Amino acid sequence: MTPTPESTGLRAQLASLPTEAFRPELAEIDRLSTLEIATLMNGEDAGVPAAVARELPRIAAAVDAVAERMARGGRLVYAGAGTAGRLGVLDASECPPTFNTDPAQVVGLVAGGRDALVTSVEGAEDSAELARRDLDALGLTAGDAVVGVSASGRTPYAVGAVEHARAHGALTVGLACNPGSALAAAAEHGIEVVVGPELITGSTRLKAGTAQKLVLNMISTITMIRLGKTYGNLMVDVRASNDKLRARSRRIVALATGAGDDEIEAALAATGGEVKDAILTILGQVDAPTAARLLAESGGRLREALVAAAR
Repeated sequence: MTPTPESTGLRAQLASLPTEAFRPELAEIDRLSTLEIATLMNGEDAGVPAAVARELPRIAAAVDAVAERMARGGRLVYAGAGTAGRLGVLDASECPPTFNTDPAQVVGLVAGGRDALVTSVEGAEDSAELARRDLDALGLTAGDAVVGVSASGRTPYAVGAVEHARAHGALTVGLACNPGSALAAAAEHGIEVVVGPELITGSTRLKAGTAQKLVLNMISTITMIRLGKTYGNLMVDVRASNDKLRARSRRIVALATGAGDDEIEAALAATGGEVKDAILTILGQVDAPTAARLLAESGGRLREALVAAAR
């Protein structure tokens, strides 16, 4: 097959990216023992947190902007292809059980749709138009925040999502793993976690994927802390949907209040299993309806509700 000018140009573009660089010193990695390869991988991974640390000021600025939008009722939307898209879907799917968010509050879009979570959807990542259609299907508004995620920083789906969102007035964040990326340039908040070449050439599910997971953890978790979804480091908005989470709910109330088992069980029964409400009834010495009202008036922020209960 004769290479087209387009394919030749793309190969040259990829070859220039740090995440795609070939490492000749690893050319005979397949000759090493399993322990030696595992040791190499572990050493490679050890450098990822330092790369994330270099971007902390930009991550923090992005989080504050996302939290401000969500506090006004906006949504957090991740958009990416392949590993990056799957990581966004993973992070979004963990928010309802962890922080009791509505599934529509934090959304993960992956190029090619749900099928792309378990299989490759050919060509989906190359379509900026597909990203625009996916965002339009969500009813994107200027109040939302869209985070485009791409290891290379050039994936058309992620870049297209950010460009479309910004054109509609939404907050935009671009998370990439190469410097000078088109994705970061397209977004209001550019985050470039430069992890360097992968152990396996171009396999950006490795260090780049780890870096993306760490940053997405920060974006969702710190945003939820800012929205009052925690009390200290306790998950007071946890959704008790199974035996493990019901046991965790009791433990969280115990840690927050120091109350005994009987008082905790009574508080959870009175509040329909709502951890935050139960804590407020115990610490604030109010009944369940009053706890619900105070939390509603404080926007769900337990510390503010406790202050109000003490008045």
